[in-house]
Amino acid sequence: MSQSVKIRKANLRDYDAVWDIFSAVIKTGDTYVFDPETPVEDLQKLWFADYMDTFVAEEDGKVLGTYIIKPNHPGQGSHIANGSFMIHPNAQGKGIGKLLCEHSLEYAKEAGYHAIQFNIVVSTNQAAVELWKKFGFEIIGTTPNGFRHAALGLVDTYIMYRKL
Repeated sequence: MSQSVKIRKANLRDYDAVWDIFSAVIKTGDTYVFDPETPVEDLQKLWFADYMDTFVAEEDGKVLGTYIIKPNHPGQGSHIANGSFMIHPNAQGKGIGKLLCEHSLEYAKEAGYHAIQFNIVVSTNQAAVELWKKFGFEIIGTTPNGFRHAALGLVDTYIMYRKL
């Protein structure tokens, strides 16, 4: 990965590139709760809603990854952030997830969040689990059989948390 990767707020011009990533990631049915048959029209409410901040990692005009930060819950739970991260399959293993994680921690802190909590990290997604652990996230709970994995059937999910 070159040092020319830039992370910036997403805009409507990024919609198709983000959809390419989103649809490629969810169609495998092994890391995200979104229905693999989610239609493109749903991306607006799932990744570009008004209450969330959407970012992209871009290199040479190509979007390689994306993430969202939003309140984990409204009202009295809004001081804890929640996030979701996706990397284009062709860009995986190049450090994009690390860059997005670093950026999200800085952004969430600047935005006034006290912590970040991931409500559902699929236990078999070892790359994600290990990345979050490297950045100080802890597994604070396990939901037995919380995810219907396309290939493995029911697998556990983790709740992961990091104070900012």
